[in-house]
Order: sequence, then C-alpha cells, then structure tokens
Amino acid sequence: MSQISYDDAAAGSGPIGRLIRAAFARLSGLVLLGGGVFLFVALLTHAPLDPSLNSTGAGPVRNLGGLAGAYVSDILLQAIGWGGYGLALALMVWGVMLTGQPARRRLVRVHKLLVLLLAVLSLSLACAALPIPALWPFATGLGGVFGDLLYLPLTAPDMPAFAAPLAVSGALLASFLGFGFVFGLRFRDGAALIDAAGLAWATFRVGLDGLARRLRRVRPGAAPAQPKRPVPVARRPRAQVKKPKKVRPSRREVREKQLSMPFGGKRDFELPRLDLLGRPGSRSLSVDEAALRQNAQLLETVLGDFGIRGQITHVQPGPVVTLYELEPAPGLKSSRVISLSDDIARSMSAIACRVAVIPGRNVIGIELPNARRHMVYLRSLLSSGAYERSRAELPLALGETISGEPFIADLARMPHVLVAGTTGSGKSVGINSMILSLLYRFGPDDCKFIMIDPKMLELSIYEGIPHLLAPVVTDPKKAVTALRWTVREMESRYQKMSRLGVRNLAGFNARIEKAARSGETLTRTVQTGYDKKTGKPVYETETLDLQPLPLIVVVIDEMADLMMVAGKDIEGAVQRLAQMARAAGIHVIMATQRPSVDVITGTIKANFPTRISFQVTSKIDSRTILGEQGAEQLLGQGDMLYMAGGGRMRRLHGPFVSDDEVEAVAAFLKAQGAPQYLEEITVASDEDEGADGGFGASSGGDSLFDKAVAIIARDRKASTSYLQRRLQIGYNKAATLIEKLEEEGIVGPANHAGKREILLPDHGEC
Repeated sequence: MSQISYDDAAAGSGPIGRLIRAAFARLSGLVLLGGGVFLFVALLTHAPLDPSLNSTGAGPVRNLGGLAGAYVSDILLQAIGWGGYGLALALMVWGVMLTGQPARRRLVRVHKLLVLLLAVLSLSLACAALPIPALWPFATGLGGVFGDLLYLPLTAPDMPAFAAPLAVSGALLASFLGFGFVFGLRFRDGAALIDAAGLAWATFRVGLDGLARRLRRVRPGAAPAQPKRPVPVARRPRAQVKKPKKVRPSRREVREKQLSMPFGGKRDFELPRLDLLGRPGSRSLSVDEAALRQNAQLLETVLGDFGIRGQITHVQPGPVVTLYELEPAPGLKSSRVISLSDDIARSMSAIACRVAVIPGRNVIGIELPNARRHMVYLRSLLSSGAYERSRAELPLALGETISGEPFIADLARMPHVLVAGTTGSGKSVGINSMILSLLYRFGPDDCKFIMIDPKMLELSIYEGIPHLLAPVVTDPKKAVTALRWTVREMESRYQKMSRLGVRNLAGFNARIEKAARSGETLTRTVQTGYDKKTGKPVYETETLDLQPLPLIVVVIDEMADLMMVAGKDIEGAVQRLAQMARAAGIHVIMATQRPSVDVITGTIKANFPTRISFQVTSKIDSRTILGEQGAEQLLGQGDMLYMAGGGRMRRLHGPFVSDDEVEAVAAFLKAQGAPQYLEEITVASDEDEGADGGFGASSGGDSLFDKAVAIIARDRKASTSYLQRRLQIGYNKAATLIEKLEEEGIVGPANHAGKREILLPDHGEC
C-alpha cells in the first residue's frame, strides 16, 4: 500500500532527525488545524449574496473567510451540503492529533483519505434526509448535489418504504466509523473511540446550532420594526445596528399647560391635555439588516419562480409592513407583478401582499406585513414635532407612513374627505382620530362641528361638547335639514365675504380682526338710486356689523343609511357643499361602511378628490372608492390607503384611540362650558318641509300636484305607474301623489283589481 511518510522529510536519523520530523509534523498539524478552522468559519458565515461562482455580488464580502471563504463555502455547500462541516472537523481533529502526537508517523495514508471521502459523502446522504429550511439558498437539499444523488433515488415510489430510513441510518453509522478509522482509532480501544465520538459530535453540534440560529433569525415575512432610512440592497453594505434614539417630547407635552384661547369673550378656554390619552409603549428602533437582505433574496427567488425578472434595490421597514422596491427587467409589465400579489403572499407565508407602482420611479413596491406589528398611538402623533410645527389650517393626524414617520394632512386643502371601510377595519377609530386632532388644536370659537350619526353609536360620545352647533343628529330626516342649513350658511357666508371684498374665510376673519385692533369701522358704499334732477346715481355708506366666523366641519358617519332614506336630497346637498363650501370654511368628512356605487355615486366621487380606504372585502369595492385595487389587501386595524388629489396613493397606519380616551377628552371639554345650539339646524323651515314631501322640483310641490290633477282629469287614468311615466318622477313621489289625490277626493280607493275611480268630471281640468 502506498503511503505518505514524514520519514522522507528528514535527512539521516538520530536525535537531530527526530527533532526535524517532530517539527515538520507539528507544522503540518498546525496547517491542517488552520485549514479546518478556516473552512469551518467560512461555512458558518456563508452569505448567499457574497461573490461566488453563481453570483457576482456587490458591496463588501460578509464572509469572515474573505473572498476565498465565500467561494470555498459556496462550492462545498452546493456540492456536499452540511457534509462540509464534517470535512472541516476532520481536518481540525487531524491537525490536533499531529500537533499533539508528532511521533505518530504514517498517520496520513492514501487509503485513509479515501475512507475520509466516503465518510463525508455518507454524512451528506444523512443530511439530505433533513427538512430543508425556508431560507436555504440553494436548489439542492442540505446534503448538496451528492447527497441528493444518493438520497432521492431511495425515495422513489417503487422503492420499499424502509429503504430511505435504513440507508440514512447506515450512512450515519458509516460516517461515524469512517471518521474514527481515519483518525487512527482502534475499535478494541473502546474508551478512546467513545471519547473521539463524543468530541466529534459535540463539535459538530456547535456548528449545527450556530447555523440553526442564523436560519431561525431569518424567517419568511419577518421584518424588524421602524427604520431610520431605506436599506439599499443592491450595494449590500455591512449591517450596522443602530441604537434606538430616545423620542424627545414636544414642547406641548413638556409644558402640560396648554395655550389659552378666548371662549365666549369672558374666560379662557383650555385645550385638552395630552395625558388624557394613553401613553404609547416603548418601541424598538433597531434594524436587522441581515434579516432584511435574506427576505429580499427570498423574494427575488419567489418572483423568479413566477418568471418575474428584476432586482430588489431597496428595503424600507416600518411599524406594520416592509416595503421592498423591485426594479423590473426591461420589457416587464407592471400588471404582471401586480396580478401575482396573492401568489407572492402565499409563497412568502404572509397574510397579504400589496403590489403597486411607485409614481415617479422605475420601481414596483411590494409591501409585506411584519411578523410583529407595532401599534401606532394617537398621543405619539399629537405630541410629535410634525403636528406641533404643522402649518396646516385644519391638521389631521392620520397616522404613520411605511417608514414610521408621522403623517399630518390638512383638511382645508383636501377640502373634503371620503372614508370607506368594512367592520373592524378601523374606520370608526380613524374618524375619532380626525375629530380629536381638531379638538386638540382649536377652541369652540375657532372650529365648530355638525355631527350626523344615523347609527346612533359612534358620535354620540361627543354630545354636549362646546364645539357643537347642534346636538348629534341621528334622524335621517333631520340630517337632510342640517345639510340644507349648512348650504344656506355657506351662501350667507359668501354674501358676507363679498361685502368685504375677500375671497375666503381666512381673509374675512383677518380683515375683521385688523379692523378691531385698529378701531376701524367697516363700511361699504352702495347705490340706492338716481337723482331725479341730475340723473346721477345716489350712493350711501352702509355700516357693516360683522363678527369673525368659525370653521365648520360636517362629520357624516354613515352615508349609506342616509342615501337609503333620502338619496337625492342628501346627494344634492353634499354636492353643493363639496363644490362651493371650501372658500366659506365649511368642510365635510363623510364615511361609509358600504362603498358601493349606489352610495358613492359618480357625483360624490367627482367632488371628493381626497379619499381614504381602510380594508374592504373585494377588489370591486376598492375600485369604487379609490379607482384601483389594493384596499382588499390591507391588514385591518387602522391600515389604510390615502389618496390625495391627483390620484397619488400613500399607505398609512392609523393611530389607535380607545373609547375611554375619547370619553376623557369629551368630559374635559364639557366641563368648560355648555354648547350654544342653533335650533334652526335641526328644525325644518317651511321651504324644507315642502321639499321633505318629495316635491323637489323647481316649481314646487303644489305645481307638481296641479299637473297630476290636470293629467288625471284629461286622460281619465289614475295609477302610480301612469303618473310616474307622464311626470317623469320616481315611484315614491308618484305613490305619494296618488295618496294625496285620494285624500283630496279626486280619485277613489283602489278596488280588488288595483284600479281607481276618477271622481272629477270630464271637464275637471281646472
């Protein structure tokens, strides 16, 4: 048997030769030990994104073995899988034995090298039977190519059921005995054999545990909490874990003594304190860049399985979802990627996945939910510098963006907002957040509310706060009256603004305040007629007694109920407000639980460019409210899509505010004064009563009734459908007309066939 002997390394014999042989053996042992340690570390710190034979890579190498370690680990893991750890351990043990026992010659022999190769392949076969982790970066199993070649034929349908378990058990035994034989252990030396086996197993377990910990840290769909900036994936920089920064409270939170605002001109009004809201819990700001990159690599693999070519260029983690920016390959249609949202969610083991094009950039955004969701609290938004420094005329704390930054919108710029969402999506909590955002900024002299709540549950908690112009409206008929009063108030404000020659409410109030500070009396010159002698116009000076006007916010919690009772009247009033009320300082927040086309009509959509959609049940509902799909993929509990004017879409995470917090704020406001209700808001005027009867034509209800009498007297036909066709009115109005005609004695009651006797004479067309 040919052999490799260290005797040839020394010239001659004797003490000097033995010293040379011993030194050479120790040096060889150190080389083997170093090579084994290098190989073990390279395998343990293998990164799929490092340069290798199959990947060019970009950025610094993350493998602790450097560029050589990246290439070697990639080759070994693809070839023999976890069997490479056995090879590394064999080299380490071999090196230790040579270093500690240099007198043992002929330790490395050719036939032992062959046995070592068989032992490593046996270990690869055993590893091939293990379940493959979700983030295993290779197409093969844990045994590599050779492990699959040996194991997969054993799992064929025509093989016995015991073939694979028996082969795996035999491979483990052969690997154990092979490593023992390679290390020169004699089987009759039981103690030495057991010690060697224990040492080998313990060392092997250390390597497996280390790799398992790395894989457990990288679970599909897992994403860390709020980041500070997007993580560029293309460059693959070394992960830098940043310490969470302590959130500094705003000046308002530090003061705890709020600014005073005039209330009724007699005493000061104190804005609600922040401590009335629940204090948010601590949130970790650390970013696990390694986990993000592993998820990005897995997402690229999933997209590749569906034939989508591209590269994940940036990753933006947030409190609820993580945004992966995909730069598609040239020629790839974005609609292909968007249509795969459900398949991507399934492949990534995620609850839902939203895919949308990012405007202005050549990337497609893929939003996946985090494994751990962080709650967004209203107090954290109201105490943020973004809310305190906001120059918005009517600031609304809508929530946090995907990157975790507070998002403050301006209702005055919207100028109206349409909100939709199913039960449990967070719509009612979102409405409360909007209302509280205004209550924390304005006193009752600066902002007034008209609240319409047909469900009688959501907004009744605000009953009695001094900001209300009228009690919370729960009757749909009174809701119509309130909206008509709002339209009349809008027209009255336009008349007042025209007298001062200003264009909006802000200019109107500024002009009055300026006159009050300077002691100026506001007047205007009007023409009262013409001089009889000269024929010249006569002018008089009129003194204007005007007071500053507050902003008015109309909150409609459930539009669907109102549309069922008085659809045309509600739609007409809302349309006029949406078209003209902005300059008058009147703004509408309208919500609905059923975003169907009979509730959100084309007229309403055209006049509400700003819309918010919480989670909805179907793509059709999403298209109804937003004009595109995506809202059905939201996660609920405040997760929303905010569409500003122009169709720009932004995903936000709405804040949570409990009923106890709303009650505490309402009680704080009620303790400072009672509201001054305007009775005419909910009491119908003569004009409204005529319209409530269903005769809303321009000529009035009596004119429509007279037309019906004339038609019946002339045509001698009296039925609901006939009047409906001739007058071109709805069924409800026609039925009401027939009932009124019967009450007036013009037609008789319907007989068993449904026909009515006409009591007018033939010439009764008067």
